[in-house]
Amino acid sequence: MGIVSIDDELHEQLRKATKVSCRSINAQAAYWIKIGMLCEANPALSFTEILAREMSAAGVETPSLAASAA
Repeated sequence: MGIVSIDDELHEQLRKATKVSCRSINAQAAYWIKIGMLCEANPALSFTEILAREMSAAGVETPSLAASAA
């Protein structure tokens, strides 16, 4: 494990995001880093598609909005 140096404004945004996401500052930073890496590696996919793929790979069953609207 290492230390990552970020500017004060980004750290403040991380701190604020933790209140919404219920994650620690470190967990929020790790999440943003992982999502950023996945977005860069898969530029043709939307954020929603990447998140759905990751949830599926983790075995999380997510209900379809189309199915619940029927």
